[in-house]
Amino acid sequence: MTERVVDVAGLPGEPLPLARPREVEAETSAARAGGPAPDWQRSDFCGTLRAADEGKVVVLDGWVQRIRDHGQLVFLDLRDRTGVVQVTCDASRTPEVHAVVRDLKPESVVAVRGRVRRRAPGAENPRMATGEIEVEPERLLVLAAAKTPPFPIGAHAPGEVDERLRLRHRYLDLRRPEMFAHLVLRHRFVKAARDFFDARGFLEIETPMLTRSTPEGARDFLVPSRLEPGSFYALPQSPQLFKQLLMVAGVERYVQFVRCFRDEDLRADRQPEHTQIDVEMSFVTQEDVLATMEAMMIHALGAVGRRPPGPFRRMSYREAIDRYGSDKPDLRFGLAIADLGPAAAGLPFPPFAKALGEGGSVRALVVPGGARLSRREIEGLAEEARERGASGLVWLAGGPDGWRGPLARPLAEAGDDAAARFLAALREGLAGPDGEAAGGLEGSLALLVAGPAEAASAALGHIRLRLAERLSLVPDGRDAFVWVTDFPMFEWNEEESRWDAKHHPFTAPHEEDLDALLTDPGRVRAHAYDLVWNGVELGSGSLRIHRRDVQERVFRAIGLGDEEAREKFGFLLEAFEYGVPPHGGMALGLDRIAMLVAGAATIREVIAFPKSASGADPLTGAPAAVDPSQLLPLGIEVRRGAPKA
Repeated sequence: MTERVVDVAGLPGEPLPLARPREVEAETSAARAGGPAPDWQRSDFCGTLRAADEGKVVVLDGWVQRIRDHGQLVFLDLRDRTGVVQVTCDASRTPEVHAVVRDLKPESVVAVRGRVRRRAPGAENPRMATGEIEVEPERLLVLAAAKTPPFPIGAHAPGEVDERLRLRHRYLDLRRPEMFAHLVLRHRFVKAARDFFDARGFLEIETPMLTRSTPEGARDFLVPSRLEPGSFYALPQSPQLFKQLLMVAGVERYVQFVRCFRDEDLRADRQPEHTQIDVEMSFVTQEDVLATMEAMMIHALGAVGRRPPGPFRRMSYREAIDRYGSDKPDLRFGLAIADLGPAAAGLPFPPFAKALGEGGSVRALVVPGGARLSRREIEGLAEEARERGASGLVWLAGGPDGWRGPLARPLAEAGDDAAARFLAALREGLAGPDGEAAGGLEGSLALLVAGPAEAASAALGHIRLRLAERLSLVPDGRDAFVWVTDFPMFEWNEEESRWDAKHHPFTAPHEEDLDALLTDPGRVRAHAYDLVWNGVELGSGSLRIHRRDVQERVFRAIGLGDEEAREKFGFLLEAFEYGVPPHGGMALGLDRIAMLVAGAATIREVIAFPKSASGADPLTGAPAAVDPSQLLPLGIEVRRGAPKA
């Protein structure tokens, strides 16, 4: 079978397999079917024709993208999934075709039979892959007329067309070349990932879509049971327990490209349903899982034209919080947070003394070139820091005439040794923990927050990202991947006054922290890890608990009594009695990966039929009321105006 390389929107990769081209004169279909081939049966794809095809008779199928009427000559741009070709209709040569084309509306579906010819010298279009040739039509068949679309199908700037209108007519939106390119990109990434896992012995296994509700951090979508009124299935937030049971079953290497559902508030990178690349492996260490997933990402990203540098950086959760104020740090630029506590203790500045006396710290961002920010801009940053829990933000700017800002006077009043220690600490902060920057303090801006260490780092972490935008600190084309490891096992739930699992309750704690599970849960570290790309969390994973006694202790640590644990997870605990291998895995968000590769603003741009930001589907009108007769067998009654949770 003949194949052509189709470069959709500049995406590299293997050829897209296309239908076998047929010569119009060869009646292969007729011989096979006992009758003539349909007039509209395609011989070639629009975007694949080149100068080498000059003189060839072709039949093309597609959508009318644009018509340019110049009287005697009418130019029709014909589009299919591979691209656009110009069809030139001359009234003196084919008056019937010319008359039909003049009455066509954009997006009508037509078949064109004609001959490929070179364009006249000077009439070539270098912006089109088919710009050296055109098709002179002999016949044109209208397969389906179209009314005027509600928005232009061609490329348009982000926000130019209302997103809700685009989603309402998604089948039209997907005709746009950039949207189709997103689907191709996603396909190629998934194919490369599948090939990677298959070559390494992973089995792709489907797990149930209807299961029972289990606590995994977000609300479940519930499905009522007709056969057991009053009982409910839940759509899975993840296949977590099933993939662990597959390890118990001896599968050893599992993968699934699985739909998952979470009833949670939406953001640019969240949908109520999403696709994740779900992986589980037996007899592995944490390093085995990280190495496998890292190699998969490098391989699959290569299939869509990205070449991330490896190996990916590793960073503990504590280091990420302390240096960058976030467990998903963007490492494409410097500006690491510095601990200035010891040096700040020597300044006569009461807010620093108070924070340090209460066991807190003084954290700082030292920004090269930041002294050019105006006082108003700095005060705006201070307000943002306060909105994120900081008691305040103080600053010190270095210039040719000395220091300015609220810390200038305390610095001048400090002793020479104290001032020297503080300035030395600022210079060290300017260089950063990894030596990202160098040079003197002149022209730099120090932004400092005093208070509890984690709150101070979190506030400065937000300011760090704002400064990266404002000062254009992110180099074009740079990618930064990082594994964040050793997360806390638990986090304190203030509302319910209890510990929650930081990831999920099936994560294995560090062996040396087992004795603290019930006595000091806050200091227990987990064999948990996240993969972060340019400040976006792609997914999480962990080594899993494979001992029943440890699993029961973790349940008790999060307030799950033995009886409740047996009711919800008895099947898992029972499986632990039959030989469970050490195992671990992770899940990566396919939608987020596609969003980042495509350079899209939201994951809605890379999902064929997404929900809107409110969780609604403008295309189908979901969610929608159902007929009361459908609820009767389920024993459900809808109360209008019920309060939202």
